[in-house]
Amino acid sequence: MAEVTLTQVSKRFGAVKAASALSLTIADGEFVVLLGPTGAGKTTALRLIAGLETPDDGRIFIGGVDVTALPPAARDVTFVFQQYSLYPHLSVFDNLAFPLRSPTRRTPEDEIRRAVGHVAKLLKIEDKLQNRATQLSGGQMQRVAIGRALVRSPSIYLMDEPLSSLDAKLRSELRIELKHIQQDLGATILYVTHDQTEAMTLASRIGVINQGRLVQIGTPRSIYEDPTDIYVATRLGSPGINLLPRALFPDLEAPANTTTIGVRTEHLAIAKARNGAVTGKVNWIERLGDQNHLHIAVNQQQIVSLVDPDEGLDVSDEVSVSLLKPLFFDADGQRVR
Repeated sequence: MAEVTLTQVSKRFGAVKAASALSLTIADGEFVVLLGPTGAGKTTALRLIAGLETPDDGRIFIGGVDVTALPPAARDVTFVFQQYSLYPHLSVFDNLAFPLRSPTRRTPEDEIRRAVGHVAKLLKIEDKLQNRATQLSGGQMQRVAIGRALVRSPSIYLMDEPLSSLDAKLRSELRIELKHIQQDLGATILYVTHDQTEAMTLASRIGVINQGRLVQIGTPRSIYEDPTDIYVATRLGSPGINLLPRALFPDLEAPANTTTIGVRTEHLAIAKARNGAVTGKVNWIERLGDQNHLHIAVNQQQIVSLVDPDEGLDVSDEVSVSLLKPLFFDADGQRVR
């Protein structure tokens, strides 16, 4: 494994700026996740590191070596794509062994068997090694695709939303396995996704990206609790953060240039109305077993709050609303501290 650094990397496709002065360092053994919507520039960042795209400006370093002008084969990286990209006519064993049999590696067959067996055991597909790829389920095919990257020990593993095509239960299972494997191997991984749950559960650090620009990077907790602007604040949290006009809470102390107040669902104190500064009405309740989401109308403004199911609140109840950890934003959406 090795440290990977992008320094002021930019890339355009016609009028579209896919990467804009992108600077990022992924430390040896770190699991970094780039989070953002479709078109934000996440996959372009991966392709630039892999050498599948050439930057217009900036430099890329892997293990301290400038690889900006090197071809993909000389960069010592592996890439897991969103689609499985398996060889359908080959067995699972041969799919996994394929990278080790390339002319540039020439790995002895006994080493190939050991490596493939080890990875197959990690991914719980050791009983599928003689099956053709076409005989596997979607989840098993994605395990093989991930395994084909793991059989090597590259400087960095690049993963482009590898779990997005799986159902929710399988995604959850593979997230846990992938995190355990990364920790066991000490692997350096750059993973891109639009799924906030994947980002929060997998990453040692999350980089929030927008229109090719890295807006903020930090631990999942710091990104969630201390977003730099409204865009970052809305990337994490389910249900999403409440964004409320300053005028809705006239008695709340806030910086002078505050125009929007952000408050997470769990940072709202809700009680049956007595003498609350702000009073609203419950117009819908999502009952999720261990918790309820209350949808509350306050002066025609919709607020979502997380409450205990034993709180004893019902639809049409009048409630008081208090903010526990509000975040303040100015007219441009930037954080005001």
